[in-house]
Order: sequence, then C-alpha cells, then structure tokens
Amino acid sequence: MAEHIFTDAIALLKADHRTVEDLFEKFDGAKSGDRKKAIAHQVCVELKIHTMLEEEIFYPAFRGKIEDDTLDEAYVEHDGAKVLINDIEASGPDADFYNAKVTVLSEEIKHHVHEEEAQGEGMFAQCRKTDVDLVALLDEMLARKEELLAQDKAEGLPPAKPHAVNLQPA
Repeated sequence: MAEHIFTDAIALLKADHRTVEDLFEKFDGAKSGDRKKAIAHQVCVELKIHTMLEEEIFYPAFRGKIEDDTLDEAYVEHDGAKVLINDIEASGPDADFYNAKVTVLSEEIKHHVHEEEAQGEGMFAQCRKTDVDLVALLDEMLARKEELLAQDKAEGLPPAKPHAVNLQPA
C-alpha cells in the first residue's frame, strides 16, 4: 500500500471512497474485456477490504453512540453491494449483465458514500460528535487493512460475506 498520512479513521474511509470512485470511472472508460475485468476485480478487492474495516472496527465503535438506524442501513447497504461483488468476481465481461452489475454497484456505492459523508447529518458527521478516539481507531484500521492487503496478495480474499441480509431460499 502506498504511504498515505491520514488524520483519523474517517479520513482513511473517505480516501477509500475516492479510490473506488476513480476505479469506477476507469471501468466506464475501459474498452477491452481484459481491462474491464482487471478494474472490476480491483473495485471488488477495495470494497471487500473497506466493508470489512467498517464492519469489524468502525461501525461497532459507534454502536450506541450514533443513530442505530444509520448503522443498520449501512450494514444492509453493504450486503447489497456484497451480492453484486460476488457475482462480478465469479463472472467476466462476456457474462450476461456483467456491465450492468458493475454499473449498479457503482450507483449503490455512490448512495452509500453520500449517506456516510453528508454534511451535518451523515454518519461521519454523527461520528465526529462522539467521544470515540478516531486516531486510535485509524491505527487499528490501518493494521487490519495491511493484513487484508497481504492476504489478498498471497491467496486472495474470500467471497464477501453478507451479515444482515438472509440469502437462504424461502
């Protein structure tokens, strides 16, 4: 991972958001199937790591300190994205609906980012008003991110695992 200096955990998460937004733009401009697949894979890796950081470390730190509905919606939004991530990872540019899945994932992520970053009432604004040490949280999140990046490089990350959405047949 390139050396970045982040002021706190929220700065790290916002930087991740910008990285993924840039990758979606590159995907939109890509012409070859191989290029699209490589970019989509990078999007999926970035999002799997990002969701794990939020779900394992960031969100639990704020449970009971910000609106429960805000956190609950974030988990469900992650699960919707994870379904698409797993479908995208399991297929390729020649598969039916491949480009549509990447486009819908991009739209879902834009919505999720807006919910987190909205001025005043967004999740991050709520988090800043708490007593949680965002610098200590950053340290924990950076350590976990390094582990996940090393795992991806060594053996790849497992499929994204939904937590709030029941994917079992009725």
